[in-house]
Amino acid sequence: MTANASARAIKPELLRTYTEDFNKDRANLIAADAAVSAGVLKAATDYRGVRALPRDFSIELKQGSITNQERSGRCWMFASLNTLRYELMHRWNLEDFEFSETYLFFWDAMEKSNTYLENVLRTLDEATDSRLFEAINESPADDGGWWQMFAALVNKYGLVPKSAYPESENSRNSDDFKQYLNSKLREFAAELRRRSAAGASEDELRALKDEYMGTVYRICAVALGEPPEKFDFFARPKDDDEDKKGEARKCKAEADADGKAESCKCGESCKCEGKSDAKACKCDKDKSDKPKTGKDERPQIREIGITPLEFYKKYVPVDVNDFVTLANAPLKNRPFNQRYRIRFSANVAEAGDMEFVNVPLDVFKKAALDQLTAGHPIWFACDCTQFALRKDGFFDQSVVRVDQLFGTEFTGDKAHGLEYGDSPSNHAMTFTGVNLSEDGKPNRWKVENSWGKDAGKDGYYVMSDAWFDRYVTELIIRKEYLDDATRALLTTEPVELDPWQPLTRRCR
Repeated sequence: MTANASARAIKPELLRTYTEDFNKDRANLIAADAAVSAGVLKAATDYRGVRALPRDFSIELKQGSITNQERSGRCWMFASLNTLRYELMHRWNLEDFEFSETYLFFWDAMEKSNTYLENVLRTLDEATDSRLFEAINESPADDGGWWQMFAALVNKYGLVPKSAYPESENSRNSDDFKQYLNSKLREFAAELRRRSAAGASEDELRALKDEYMGTVYRICAVALGEPPEKFDFFARPKDDDEDKKGEARKCKAEADADGKAESCKCGESCKCEGKSDAKACKCDKDKSDKPKTGKDERPQIREIGITPLEFYKKYVPVDVNDFVTLANAPLKNRPFNQRYRIRFSANVAEAGDMEFVNVPLDVFKKAALDQLTAGHPIWFACDCTQFALRKDGFFDQSVVRVDQLFGTEFTGDKAHGLEYGDSPSNHAMTFTGVNLSEDGKPNRWKVENSWGKDAGKDGYYVMSDAWFDRYVTELIIRKEYLDDATRALLTTEPVELDPWQPLTRRCR
């Protein structure tokens, strides 16, 4: 061993020092027993931190049943559809509803394949080991994505309910399907580059690409089944009778002792006597004059042969184009109050690349609070792995005390996590609540995840406000909840970023 090599090696005498120091400290031995037996996260769980994050919230939105992306990288799609189904359910008074994630998954695979081949044609002069081509070629049609990819798909293909295009084995567990689709796409890319080098014209290459897309369609249709062009839709608005009866009972209980007339929230006036023999409110009367049957008398929503675009435009009360991506990335090379565009980031070729506006944390958080307070959920992206109890449903550094377990502080801030790739966005979820302290400031956030009802508490997570500040990097905000200065940035010329730069990892 040369002297230089010896200097680079772990020295035996240092190893002896390390083990002596480790065994001198009783805390190390206790920590090792706990971690080896139970795993790092369980051993690092602080019960005091858990107790400091109760699961009640002063602002809370009523959402439908929890969804489950299972073994696929469709979190961005689930989070997007969860924001829209909330709006649809409350517009049409539905008890529950779920869109078909598989429908958009099919078209996303098609569009990403087409865009990948188009990007190959755009970069024929690039060497295969160039940084740009490696970024394009890394994962041609993988599962991950962002809100703007979702919006591009909805604009082009619309939406369908889950009943019209249910899950398949390859949407629930997508690895095998995507492995062979990506392999085929890379074969197509190599042939396009070979034909180009042999002198083929652009028209000839594009005609070949169109032929290749026929194979892509066949692969997607075999794996997922063909998507519907039209479908039937049936739903029943929920019965408000029980809600009205509850309001009537409350009205009756609150009536004064003199029998003063009260106004029920059900919209009817009733005379509540307020005594021990008080009669039921008018709106609480059982309609005994109408014979009872087992027939469901609720009104119906019924559509026969509706198209996905017609369904989206008729039943979804929000426009996916009215949302903006806000980022909070405190990086020197990403100045705040600037609009950015990421090259080669589109899934739908003609829709354009992903854009975001980078804003300071106070602007970022105020937009989130304003939107939730107004009664609308929020798509967001974060690093879901850092200081997270993913099984139990906590995001908080004071819950996951790996600093105490390992005897070392973790001092990296948000800028460090993004610059060094330690905590890029890798998962999208939905904010459906927030708790405000007495001074009106948030101290914890309610998170709807898409990992099924057995993850977290019935599918929901609680996030400390400190964790929000550190690890939440993107929010999808309706334009109406932007301040004037941020809204004005939407018309400025964007700064273009390369596809390998921070904030560009697709959420899965």
